[in-house]
Amino acid sequence: MADNSTQTLPKVAILGVGTIGAGMAHRLLTHGGKVTVYARKPEKRQEFEKAGASTADSPAKAVADAEVVISIVSDDAASREVWSGSNGALTALQPDSVSIECSTVSPELINELGKKFAAASRQFLDAPVTGSKPQAAAGELTFLVGGDAGALKKAEPVLAVLGRKIAHLGPLGSGARMKLINNMLCAVQAAGLAEALVLDEKSGLDIDSVLDLLTAGAPGSPLVKTLSKRMMDRNYDVNFYLHLMAKDVRYAIGLSENSGASHKAADFALDLLNKAKEKGWSDKDFSSLIEPLRAQ
Repeated sequence: MADNSTQTLPKVAILGVGTIGAGMAHRLLTHGGKVTVYARKPEKRQEFEKAGASTADSPAKAVADAEVVISIVSDDAASREVWSGSNGALTALQPDSVSIECSTVSPELINELGKKFAAASRQFLDAPVTGSKPQAAAGELTFLVGGDAGALKKAEPVLAVLGRKIAHLGPLGSGARMKLINNMLCAVQAAGLAEALVLDEKSGLDIDSVLDLLTAGAPGSPLVKTLSKRMMDRNYDVNFYLHLMAKDVRYAIGLSENSGASHKAADFALDLLNKAKEKGWSDKDFSSLIEPLRAQ
């Protein structure tokens, strides 16, 4: 990907500064971007002011002079609120701006928002990301984009600083569907890995030998390599919150039902994630889903 650090970037508003949004904001600031951050909490606004960003206490204020607007929030309800709530961004968008929903939300919500943007004659893309905290900080996210190619072209200078790959998958909603499929498979892999590692612990095999063979062999996806170490070290510092993965799998199951597709493996993964939530792991990394199995 071309280096965009010497180019003049469009003015960007970022709505939501959780794990990924914060990484995006800092990344743009280090590349000379003019960034306005919307954060509800005053301490968060102070953090980004110190880093060189402008801040706002409402989405509408944040987008007042933005050319590219990125929302990266937790779920459908939060996305609906930042775009179309009482102080939502849709009330104050510039006519030529491009708005991008980078959150993991349902295709139904993207369709709902798409109609509102069309009625307001504003450009809108859905572009959820793959990657987590380290990728956001390093500009190595992948954007899964649905929507108009012309709108994407306007946003590309910003997305190119934030990501290593921009995949245009088709019309609006395509990105949301792809992200749910991606995260459903990640959760299923994590659940299968958790069962395998607990089986090893209970059957008495040497764990170092098991990990070497699993991670270097056919099952050894990048996710398995990363999560196996976290599970064995019991290091659940957050790259991806467990409660958010549970939400994503729930949305993916809804997509499966609407599409007439099977979701039995996803059902097992969601059940395990929900058990981990009940045991107090909700705000830890989703690799902690192994702990309910260890407790059996």
